[in-house]
Amino acid sequence: MSEYHNPVLLKQSVDALVLNPDGFYADATFGGGGHSREILSRLSPKGHLMAFDRDADALSQAPDDPRFILIHNNFRFIHNYTLLHAEGGLDGVLADLGVSSHQFDTAERGFSFRFNAPLDMRMNVQGNKTASGIVNSYTQEELEKIFRLYGELDNARRLAQLIANARAAAPILTTDDLDRAIAAALPSFAEHKYLAKVYQALRIEVNDEMRALEKFLSGAAASLKPGGRLAVITYHSLEDRMVKNFIRSGHIDGEEEKDVFGRSSAPLKSVGRKPILPDEAEIAGNTRARSAKLRIAERV
Repeated sequence: MSEYHNPVLLKQSVDALVLNPDGFYADATFGGGGHSREILSRLSPKGHLMAFDRDADALSQAPDDPRFILIHNNFRFIHNYTLLHAEGGLDGVLADLGVSSHQFDTAERGFSFRFNAPLDMRMNVQGNKTASGIVNSYTQEELEKIFRLYGELDNARRLAQLIANARAAAPILTTDDLDRAIAAALPSFAEHKYLAKVYQALRIEVNDEMRALEKFLSGAAASLKPGGRLAVITYHSLEDRMVKNFIRSGHIDGEEEKDVFGRSSAPLKSVGRKPILPDEAEIAGNTRARSAKLRIAERV
């Protein structure tokens, strides 16, 4: 498990989630199964856990446990599967929104600029859209929008122009091709941080991550029993803002709706005033935990 993915905020998230050992829970992002195994260890023989992952590589990590169901599909469909498997709803839902260590460390998946590999980035390798397809076919204006919105890059226009110029000479097919194409836009003092934002923006577009997260949040809220818990671990400001807004208002844009008596229609309430962060020891042992934030909410 540790070789495939080192789970972040493991104890904190599962402590907050599993309040009923006999309950039915969901791990929306199975990955290497670290969170799932910890949840199963807290459940009685009557408890159940279903987990989701669209990456076929994750299926080999499934525990052999009669209480466990692994669903090879996107977590945006959580409510559909809750209706199918969990009569009465869920007692808790966990989502760790980070890309797994396995995906980052498998060069041919194209998630990391550490390797020269095909520019792919698909979490589901059966998907049609790849990062290479995006950088070679999107208009310059579309590329600029992606880098500004999903990478939060101030020089998104220049970045898109450099890509358009490079692909006019030859297709951009590998991570090295992309890195060379945008080299002139990289700040010398924070090159790796900048590249991480470029790759993040492309990965989000390839996998439709923001729309999937929106669908997941509404589906999870609809799936939870009253008093059921939602625990979400985020890694960048875009997804954290969406989760925070949804918990507060029931909408990812933060617009709160109230009835004629002034009562909020938000389906969740926050547990704790601030997100839970990894401690220094966890960050030292797993540098990918350094940007993680855990937010916990309860179904009202």
